[in-house]
Amino acid sequence: MEIRKVQVTGGSSYIVSLPKQWIRSTKIQKNDPVGLIVQPDGSLLITPKIGGESIHRVRVFEVGASTDRTYLLRLLVGAYVAGFTAIHLEAKGRLPPFVRQLVREFTQMAIGQEVVGETDSSIVIKDLLNPAEMPFENTIKRMHLLARGMQQDAMAAIRGHDAALARDVVARDTEVDRLHWLVARQDNLIVIDAALSRRMGIPVNQAAYYFQVSRIVERIADHATRVAHNATALSDREAGAAMLDVMDEASALALEIFSESMEAFHAGDIKKANATLQKVRDLEEKTRDIDTRALDLEAVAAIPMGQISDSIRRIGEYSGDICECVINYIVGQET
Repeated sequence: MEIRKVQVTGGSSYIVSLPKQWIRSTKIQKNDPVGLIVQPDGSLLITPKIGGESIHRVRVFEVGASTDRTYLLRLLVGAYVAGFTAIHLEAKGRLPPFVRQLVREFTQMAIGQEVVGETDSSIVIKDLLNPAEMPFENTIKRMHLLARGMQQDAMAAIRGHDAALARDVVARDTEVDRLHWLVARQDNLIVIDAALSRRMGIPVNQAAYYFQVSRIVERIADHATRVAHNATALSDREAGAAMLDVMDEASALALEIFSESMEAFHAGDIKKANATLQKVRDLEEKTRDIDTRALDLEAVAAIPMGQISDSIRRIGEYSGDICECVINYIVGQET
């Protein structure tokens, strides 16, 4: 960090000289205007971007016939989440067919990504989404509804021996992942782009809070998917009416905790978050009851039942984590 002394001229004007290296790197000329933004922590941000334009960042990947498909997909997702506005794939010769297929899959998975340029040896993917048009809270609300519906349908698949419904739940997890990637991307964009933070009215710490909650909701959806996977394993097994009733009660309580934690999140309600946390212990007792009953079943049924019980418990615990995030964030905002 460079230290500069504040000078006073004319009795009322305060002047601070700017680092010459920064002036050169940003190509600022004499009499050029710069923007001054007061940050929530009291610091001052100086930016050469005064028109509100977004930062454009390009990531280039070299690909070839020996490129691992899974590795390339991870690179594309990583560049998307990191906030790059354009991704270039370049080959020394002709692009392998699998690369074009993978790019199509990626653009279907990642919100706002489209192919805008293509030759025999290169592909250009560009972000066409305006982040300000996708508010964090709306995205997280959609994730909550999806995850909640997935768990409800996964339990219905167990009771109804419905393997098709269970497979549909598993397929829906991709949509939750897509939304979480979007939240992660917007969080990173706000960190690196003060103009975007200002346009969206969301400071960096609030964006990080949204990302934290989004990550937890995504994990809850993962456990609903796990329940659905185990539902297919039980599709030709009878668990017994009493066991199904106990499982449904536990799942209903877990989803109640989940919904109340999200209500506390959207309302910024510390008291509701704290009250909801108290219900997690009640859920633990119900899942222990499931585990005890599962001991009387054959191994082929007991193992899936135990995993379902664990996922139901984890849904409740993750919901408790959301409540803790709410409390920590709101307390941190109070002065």
